Amino acid sequence: MSAGMKRLTSTNATSPLVFITGASSGLGQALAWRFYQAGYRLALVARRVSEVESWVGRQGISAECYGIYSADVAQTDSIVQAGKDCMAAQGVPDVVIANAGISIGMDTSIREDIDVLAQTLATNNIGLAATFHPFVTGMVQRKSGTLVGIASVAGIRGLPGHGAYCASKAAVISYCESLRGELIAETGKNGVKVVTIAPGYVATPLTAQNSYSMPFLMQPEDFADQAFHAITAGVSYRVIPWQMGMVAKLLRLLPNWLYDKVLAGRPRKKRQQAQ
Repeated sequence: MSAGMKRLTSTNATSPLVFITGASSGLGQALAWRFYQAGYRLALVARRVSEVESWVGRQGISAECYGIYSADVAQTDSIVQAGKDCMAAQGVPDVVIANAGISIGMDTSIREDIDVLAQTLATNNIGLAATFHPFVTGMVQRKSGTLVGIASVAGIRGLPGHGAYCASKAAVISYCESLRGELIAETGKNGVKVVTIAPGYVATPLTAQNSYSMPFLMQPEDFADQAFHAITAGVSYRVIPWQMGMVAKLLRLLPNWLYDKVLAGRPRKKRQQAQ
């Protein structure tokens, strides 16, 4: 057991297991609670372990049903070790949700913001692949399991000032599609699944500072419920809510000149130094 594992409780090996990154707040906690309500054991990963421990206590989650792991998904060795610790203590998960992510505005003309882009890609993309990495071999050998990438509607078309986040979430969509094809080839359509979930706007700390309108804003628990059903059904790709899926399809169809006109004057995502 590595030093990065802050707390491990006893487990009930007969229940399915879900591994969730970014479990200290927002979507991660909402997903954890929804899966727990459905009878899953929890493997919860976060940098802020004390916040996860406090949340678990407030929710009254049974001690035999969870493990908490300290890791930074932007540090490959850190999140890979958390995955190994999870398998050693709780077994190979049935579902792995790469939820951890960051969203910071950027301006390409500013040198410091190139570092923001690198930081965003390290967390949202390299971190996602590193989250999946420890579990792929075990899932392939077992010929079952689900790997879930949390993308975003922002990955479908670019938004002003949001280049780092939009680029990273577009990469999540393409990466998961590539991985899905690989695992179907190895385990068949009923083997290891890869699910891409693209949320619209959800009321979390990540969106709280947005200064622009957020149509179809959802509460985290409503998002988690819809995501749970999509994940357990093994759908390959789902935009939540469906209304944002329709908006995304329409935006994708717009010619560039019209899309640029629609976005003219839209407030930019705040830069890190401006927050």
